Order: sequence, then C-alpha cells, then structure tokens
Amino acid sequence: MTILSSEPTSTFLRACHGLPTDYTPIWLMRQAGRYMAEYRAIRAQHSMLDVINTPELAAEVTLQPIKAFGFDAAIIFADILPPLIGMGLNLEFVKGEGPVIYNPLQGPADVAALQTPPAAETMPATLEAIKLVVAELGQKTPLIGFAGAPFTLASYAIEGGGSKVYAKAKALMYREPKAWHMLMEKLVTVQVDYLLEQAKAGAAVLQLFDSWAGLALGVDDYIEFVQPHNRRLFVEIAAAGVPTINFSTGTGAYLDEVAACGGAVVGVDWRVRLDEAWEMIGWQRPIQGNLDPIALLTGWDQLKARVDVVLERAARGKAQGGVSHIFNLGHGILPNTPIENVQRLVEYVHEQTS
Repeated sequence: MTILSSEPTSTFLRACHGLPTDYTPIWLMRQAGRYMAEYRAIRAQHSMLDVINTPELAAEVTLQPIKAFGFDAAIIFADILPPLIGMGLNLEFVKGEGPVIYNPLQGPADVAALQTPPAAETMPATLEAIKLVVAELGQKTPLIGFAGAPFTLASYAIEGGGSKVYAKAKALMYREPKAWHMLMEKLVTVQVDYLLEQAKAGAAVLQLFDSWAGLALGVDDYIEFVQPHNRRLFVEIAAAGVPTINFSTGTGAYLDEVAACGGAVVGVDWRVRLDEAWEMIGWQRPIQGNLDPIALLTGWDQLKARVDVVLERAARGKAQGGVSHIFNLGHGILPNTPIENVQRLVEYVHEQTS
C-alpha cells in the first residue's frame, strides 16, 4: 500500500488503501461504452481511435457513466492497444471485427525493430483527456488510469488481433525465448512510462489489465515468461505514489503468483470465489470484483441474488481479516446490458453497509 500523508476522503480511495469505508465502493470495467445511448451517439459520428485521440470526446465519454449512475470512480476512456502504435505497429479498430494489427511481429528481427518512445509523444491525447476529466471531477470522484499488461499486448502484437488459442504468441515464446523477453522488456518500458505520465496528469489510481495471460498460460509458463516482467512493472510504477490495481482473468489456479507481482489491490474475475481468492492473495490486500458480467443481462431478482453472493463472500473475507472490498465485475460490462440494471446495481451496492 502507498504511504499516506493524510487519509483520503473518497470512499474508493479509502478502500484502495485498505481503510474502513461506510459502504462498498463500486465502479465497472468498461463502464463508459456501448450499453449507453450517449456513447453510441458519439460513436455513430466518430471511430474508436478518433474518440481516443480527441481529448474533449474522450473526456466526455469518461464522464457519461459518472453523471448517469454515480459510480465511485471514473476510468479514463481509452484502450490498451494504442501504445503499440508508437512502437511501430499499424493498428486499426475494424467495425464488426475488433482490433487488427496489419504488421504483426513474426520473429526476433521484428521485436528488435520496435521503438520505445515516451508516452508524452505517443499518447498526448489520453494524457490531456485525463487533465480535462480531473478538472471536471475535482476531489469528488477519483479517476483511474490504466494500461495493458505486457503478455496481453505481446499476444495482440504477435497474433495480429484477438485469439482463442494464442498459438502464434506461445510458439514465438517457446521458440525464441530471448526475443520474447526482449519484447516483454520493451513493453514494460513503454507501459511504465505511460502509467507514470497518467499519474502526473492526475490519475489517482492505476490499473493493469492482464486479460490473456491466465487464459493462455499454465502456472509454470506464467512464472517463467510473465511474472518477472509484471513484477518489474509494479516496482517501477510505485514511483507514481498512487494505489495500483493488478487485474487478471483466468488466473484463479495461481492467483497467489499473480498477486506476488505487485499491486496494492488485486482484481479477480468471476471464475474464483471472492473469499477464496482473498485468502490466496492475503487478507491485508484490498480485493476488487467479481460479479459475472452476464448477470447484468438477467432480471433484477436473479441479478440481486448474484450480487448478494459477492457481498456475502466479501463479508466472509472481512470476518477473516480482509481489509476492504471494491465491487466490480469479473470483466468488462457487455454492450447489450440494460442501463436500468446498472442503475439498480449501483444503488443496491451503495445501500449495503460495508
């Protein structure tokens, strides 16, 4: 945890520091997105990269769910992949297909050619958007900055887009371990600088998204090919002096090894029981999660029952010494989520005493 000169007043920040809160704070991954009509109206006129690269639009989208639902934290509207553009990769978000990289990495020579320019040069729009949002929110609602974890970005860069089996990425990892570690080192360099710049711009918390490592790798491969790089990243972003969140998916079988990489808060997906996950990471660490996003597509009775399970397991964890719980989904909110379910979820979580 970070050393405090004074206790934060924000419920979310208090929870990040493991301090007592009157209620459980809540925010949702991808809370600014396609389930909101306001967002869809903007996207009808602008591409994904246009929104990200226009600070005023990115700020507007970031603020939409805060104004609509009263989340306890905002998260800057961006994507994990644009830093790859500055490294030399040709990225496009293709409608109906998702992100596509037209010059994926194929071997050591491609890795060696990657650049590591400073975020101030390659990501100025996102940094400016953070400043605009912080000016609008003031001290009332903290803003989360974020970046993609090295393995997830490396996989995109090698696969050229999304993947279900990560065959190209893992084949390069096994076949060319020196090139793999060089790639991961370059990605850490870029992401550390990017995260530190986000904190300088006003982000009060930094989250790392490792969406693919747990789905692609067993524990031995994780320890050899991922853990040293994630550990270095968390050590170096500690210089920002703000809480960090270590979020991953599919890592329930070795969540202890994930947590060993760092992060003041550990975020978990819905595949692991919250209190059991807490025991794995250590009760002294705040935990974030972990409602299945699909639950938000059901009726209120079904949704409430599943929310209650998360809250009950958080309470069970606290009874065993757990410090604080931040309510979130186990992954990003889905585009077809009814907004009334989001509203009721936020209200219901806020009504429960922490």
